[in-house]
Amino acid sequence: MTTHTEIKPQKKSVFAQFKFPSAYTILFTLIAFVAALTWVVPAGQYDRQMNAELGKEVPITGTYKAVESNPQGVIDVLLAPIDGFYNHQSYEAAAIDVSLFILIIGGFLGLVTKTGAIDAGIERVTARLHGKEELMIPILMGLFAAGGTIYGMAEESLPFYTLLVPVMMAARFDPLVAAATVLLGAGIGTLGSTINPFATVIASNAAGIPFTDGIMLRVIILTIGWLICVGYVMRYAKMVREDQTKSIVYDQYEQNKAHFLSNQSDQMLEFTTTRKVILAIFGLSFAVMIYGVAIAGWWMPQISAMFLGASILIGLVSRMSEEDFSTSFIDGARDLLGVALIIGIARGIVVIMDRGMITDTILNSAEHIVTGLSAVVFINVMYILEILLSFLVPSTSGLAVLTMPIMAPLADFSGVGRDLVVTAYQSASGVVNLVTPTSAVVMGGLAIARVPYVRWLKWVAPLLGIIIVFTMVLLSIGVILV
Repeated sequence: MTTHTEIKPQKKSVFAQFKFPSAYTILFTLIAFVAALTWVVPAGQYDRQMNAELGKEVPITGTYKAVESNPQGVIDVLLAPIDGFYNHQSYEAAAIDVSLFILIIGGFLGLVTKTGAIDAGIERVTARLHGKEELMIPILMGLFAAGGTIYGMAEESLPFYTLLVPVMMAARFDPLVAAATVLLGAGIGTLGSTINPFATVIASNAAGIPFTDGIMLRVIILTIGWLICVGYVMRYAKMVREDQTKSIVYDQYEQNKAHFLSNQSDQMLEFTTTRKVILAIFGLSFAVMIYGVAIAGWWMPQISAMFLGASILIGLVSRMSEEDFSTSFIDGARDLLGVALIIGIARGIVVIMDRGMITDTILNSAEHIVTGLSAVVFINVMYILEILLSFLVPSTSGLAVLTMPIMAPLADFSGVGRDLVVTAYQSASGVVNLVTPTSAVVMGGLAIARVPYVRWLKWVAPLLGIIIVFTMVLLSIGVILV
C-alpha cells in the first residue's frame, strides 16, 4: 500500500511564541532614537569642497568645527519619513523614485502571475531539477554576486524576491532560502566589489588612487565570501527540505504557501505557447534592466518605464481585456505597497541625522580614534569604525564621499596603503548592508519574502561573525605584505 506523507503544522516554534514588532515600528523607533541623540550629541560640521570628478561636495580633513545645534523634535520625527521620500543627498536616487519602481514592478509581476506563466514555468523547472534543487542556490548566488561586484546591485534586486520565493517553496525550501539567495548573493558581491562604480570607483577617486589598486585582495574577499555564504545557505536549505519544522518561518507555512503558490491543484498547468512567450518577455525584461544599469547608465525612472512597457506588451500577448489588465496591475502594485512605504521610512533616519547636524560630529570622533595607531591596528580599527558608520549611512556611495577624504590621508601617517582603506570601507559597508534596518533593500526584500526582520538577524548573525573575522584577517595580511 502506498502512503503519502503530508506536512502538518505541529506545535508552534519558539519564534511563534513571541510577537516581534513590524519593520515599520522598528524604523519609527530608530527615527525617534536618532532624534533624541540630536539633543545630546554636539552639532558640528566639516568644511566642504566640490570634487568635480565625483560631482559632489566632500569634507576636508581638519576643518571640523562646532556649529549651532538643531535638535529634532516631535514634528521633525513625524516629517522624517515623508521627507525621506524626497531627500537623496547621500543616495543615487530619491526614495520616491525607488518606491515608484517597486509599485510598477508589483504591477508587472501581478500581470505575469495572472497569466499563469510563472506557475507553469516553476512546475517545469522543479520537475527537471527533481533531486537537484539545491544547485539553484550556488548558481543564482553567483549571478547576484556578479551583479554586486560589477555595479553594486541593490534596489534592482528587489523584484527577484517575488520571483524566487515561489520557486524555492516549490522546491521544498522556504522563503528565507529565497531571501538569503538574493540578499547574500548581491551583498557579498558588493562587499567584494572589484569594479563597482558606486563603491570602489567613487571611494578610490575620493582617496586619490586608481580603482584598480588593491583589486587582487578584493577578488580574494569576494571568492572566499561567496563560498562561505553559499555553504551557509545550502546547509540551512537542506535542513529545511528534510524537515519543514526546522524552518525559522515554519509557523507561517500555510499562509506563505497560500500567498506564494497560487496553483494548489495536483494538476499541472498547461505550458502553452502564449505562456512561453510571456516568460520569455519576463526574463528578457530583467536582462534589459541589468544591461541598462550596468552599461547604459539607467536608473529608476528608465527602469520603471521599461517595466511599464513590458507590462503593456504582456497584456497584449495574453489578450487581456482592458479591465483585467488594469485590475491585475493595480492588485500587483497593492501587494508591494508596504515595501514602497518602508523605503521612505528607512531614509527618514538619515534625514534626522543630517538635519540634527550630528553626522559630521560622529565622523570627527572616528577621525580622532584612528589617529596615531600602528598599521595593523589602524586598518582593523578603521574597519570597525566604517561598520559603525555604515549603520548610519547605508548608501555605499554616500559613505565613500563622507569618509574617504578623511580616512585616506590619515592612512599615510600609519603606513597603510590607501587601497587597503578603500577595501576596508567597502567590506564594512557590504557586511552592514546585509542587516541594517536603515537599508531599504534589506527591509524591502525581507518584507517581500515575508521573513520577519528579527528572525533574519538571528539566522544571519553567525555568518556575519565569520565574514567580519576573515575580512579582518585578510586586511591584516594585506598590511603586513605591503
